[in-house]
Amino acid sequence: MKILITGGMGFIGSALVRHLLTNSDVEIINFDKMTYAANPASLLGGETNPRHTLIEADICDADAVTQAFETHRPDAVMHLAAESHVDRSIDAPDDFVQTNLVGTFRMLQGALEHWGTLDATGKAAFRFVHISTDEVFGSLGASGQFSETTPYSPNSPYSASKAGSDHLVRAWHETYGLPVLITNCSNNYGPCQFPEKLIPLMLLKALAGEPLPVYGEGINVRDWLYVDDHARALETVLLTGKVGETYTVGGNCERKNIDVVHALCNIMDELAPDNAPHTNLITYVKDRPGHDLRYAIDASKIKRELGWEPQETFESGLKKTVDWYLQNRDWWQAILDGSYQLGRLGTNAEH
Repeated sequence: MKILITGGMGFIGSALVRHLLTNSDVEIINFDKMTYAANPASLLGGETNPRHTLIEADICDADAVTQAFETHRPDAVMHLAAESHVDRSIDAPDDFVQTNLVGTFRMLQGALEHWGTLDATGKAAFRFVHISTDEVFGSLGASGQFSETTPYSPNSPYSASKAGSDHLVRAWHETYGLPVLITNCSNNYGPCQFPEKLIPLMLLKALAGEPLPVYGEGINVRDWLYVDDHARALETVLLTGKVGETYTVGGNCERKNIDVVHALCNIMDELAPDNAPHTNLITYVKDRPGHDLRYAIDASKIKRELGWEPQETFESGLKKTVDWYLQNRDWWQAILDGSYQLGRLGTNAEH
């Protein structure tokens, strides 16, 4: 099987590539623009695997997309390439509209043209898996969970652009018959995550003895999904999911942001005690605009129909994450030595 993966040098994409190279015999065509968040080192040696081919190109480039399909003739597409950081979307929404909407349109057109050239067996087997986010559903109150039937209500430029891309994918299935599947996942964490996101940001600041900036009062709630569990879910959806269906994917790990930071501090106290107690570093900063209060995922459908459920608890996954960052300083130090220095985004303010 040959799979075209977009964004395979990013956080979730690289975890998926690593998983597939390790646990299957598939051939991977990794289509990635190599933006700030892409990192070949995140493949952890997979970049030299003979079953891995990198195409450095933009999904908004129609010619590059067409060439990739014509040259490699994939059996499936797993579309992860996206601008993904809410704070960055506040500062530069045009990038999110281009990549997440226009780029998805280009991928759908390329896939549709390729699909049309396949014989009956190839058409029946082909899949376009679109990987999205639970943020398209907006914000929950104190109770309830997002499911596959939750109405869309995005509140940030990022989530709005992802909601639009979901609708495009669904429309290409309904209008043209393209065999698609959609997943909407909760917050991912784990090894190789770019340190603009909450857990690696707090981890590296704690390691340096710097203030740990928590938005607002830290009461915003997220469901946390260990990235390797997510990679298994995506493979499961690709291989056994029903065409035209959506699957919400979560870790069954709801936590307030402040509780996440406290849990991280406790692990850091144990494993890197130089600045302990790390909770003394916690500071509260102005909340970001449109900060959704709570997300929670009902992942019962994917468990019931496809047999997937997360293997990691939040405690076990967080411990593995901290261990990895402490043991792989070269990976994240190369990022800090470059353009990103753990600064705040999204409000034109510094920590």
